[in-house]
Amino acid sequence: MDDKTMHNGELETGIPVIPPSEIKALEEEALKEKRESETSDSTEESVLYWQQNDHIPAKLSVLKETLKEVIGLGVSFDVVFREMNFAGRNAGLLFLNGFTNDDILTEILTRLTYLKPEDVSNQQVLTEMMTKYIPHVQVERDTRLSKIINEVLSGLCALFIEDAHSAILLDARKYPVRGLEEPDVERVVRGARDGFTETLVTNVNLVRRRVRDPGLHIEILKVGRRTRTDVGLVFVDDIVDHIQVEAIRAKIQEVDLEGLPLGDKQLEEAIVNKGWHPYPLVRYSERPDVVSSHLLEGRIVIMVDTSPSVMIMPSTFLDLCQHAEENRQTPFMGTYLRWIRFIGIFASMFLLPLWMLLVVHPELKPPGLDIIGPHQNGKIPIILQFMIVEFGVDLLRLAAVHTPTPLASAMGLIAAILVGDIAVKTGLFVNEVVLYMAVATIGMYATPSYELGLANRMVRLLLLIATALFGVKGFVIGTTLLILLLTTHRSYNSSYLWPFIPFSAKAMGEILFRKPLLMSRKRPALNKTRDNTKMGSDMNPRREH
Repeated sequence: MDDKTMHNGELETGIPVIPPSEIKALEEEALKEKRESETSDSTEESVLYWQQNDHIPAKLSVLKETLKEVIGLGVSFDVVFREMNFAGRNAGLLFLNGFTNDDILTEILTRLTYLKPEDVSNQQVLTEMMTKYIPHVQVERDTRLSKIINEVLSGLCALFIEDAHSAILLDARKYPVRGLEEPDVERVVRGARDGFTETLVTNVNLVRRRVRDPGLHIEILKVGRRTRTDVGLVFVDDIVDHIQVEAIRAKIQEVDLEGLPLGDKQLEEAIVNKGWHPYPLVRYSERPDVVSSHLLEGRIVIMVDTSPSVMIMPSTFLDLCQHAEENRQTPFMGTYLRWIRFIGIFASMFLLPLWMLLVVHPELKPPGLDIIGPHQNGKIPIILQFMIVEFGVDLLRLAAVHTPTPLASAMGLIAAILVGDIAVKTGLFVNEVVLYMAVATIGMYATPSYELGLANRMVRLLLLIATALFGVKGFVIGTTLLILLLTTHRSYNSSYLWPFIPFSAKAMGEILFRKPLLMSRKRPALNKTRDNTKMGSDMNPRREH
């Protein structure tokens, strides 16, 4: 008997033999422990963890094992690895079935199935397939497995050929997208009815349709170690200030987050408004015509995939007070609407504190305005009435968001009749409190920027409390602190209250009056544009060169 002879599960040398079933169980246990110990938070780290390099394996069997651990092949139902044979070579097609256009992919695969071994060489199989046999426009080649996986997760298809050590990326995406609708927040009486959607490509096309300028650039940046969210940096190259573009690009590239599942708002907090300041530093818009007009003024637009709104930068307080409807009417009526909107915004901030000041100090009432003020006292102090109504309006607003549309009218009637009217009749509230609160709320809703309206509401609440506690001193000090807060708030090296502080008469005239189109010849100085003239070459010497 030689040294390999078995005796009771042991070699004759005395070394114990482990059965194959136990070896497999030990391997599965070790693999399970390795999975549980993985802490990779990016595709690159995960690929390096499982195969110690970022190269595409030569054998499809090894590739499938890596894909199983990294992307969930065989676990996630939508991750598909279709194995085929082209020109005598084993091949595999990796894609997500929810993002793939079946018609395009079927046409490409049909053409490849006709290939014979003599049609392609062994060394240049992928190159010849790309240049000769794949009838598609968007095709590229890469050798990094992490890059291939990231592109597949964004909707592309990857074609692997055994022993090729690289893969072909095919852009046959078909994203789920809703139809174009007019934005609810930025409605106009006359004008375009299309609005942005949650798909970045669709949003870019809506802008391209309006700005057919060769200088319109859209740079795509990836943000988020896990989500790999597409962020589009949009600007007109020969108009925009390149220093601002480089600064914003650098801030986006420096973002170190797991992802942006909530889209543009999270990106804003990461690159612009990083603290507790209540006022917005960017303007949000869902209208392609508004965004296009701002691009031609030299602004920078940031689009985030999965977000139907885009960010316009830089923006100031007075920029956020303007609406597209003003430019859809004649200059005279546009100016009138703009002034009405300004009055509404002012009322939403200062009407209630001023009325409270006259209640606390009746001697401050101007002659002939004795009608101002409560003529009867309620059972609840005035300031407490305001606080209750303020919170009630916010509660009503939140309820309206979560209430189905057919029930919204009924909820409004309940709030107006059962709550407001009965509260006044029972003597809990004063009539003037409900009246002025309604006017201030209308002014808040008339504010074009939803974020600005919420911030103004918080300022109104703080001014009310300061006025009730300290009277004239509280109102003056609170208003002064508000102006200082807004003045020191910077919007990319510019005052947030520009052109009011620092004062610019010409720019202030552009804000207060909606000038006729042919009279508005210069772009806003805030944007520091390379080309500040809107008119043709006969009025812009720079264009003659």
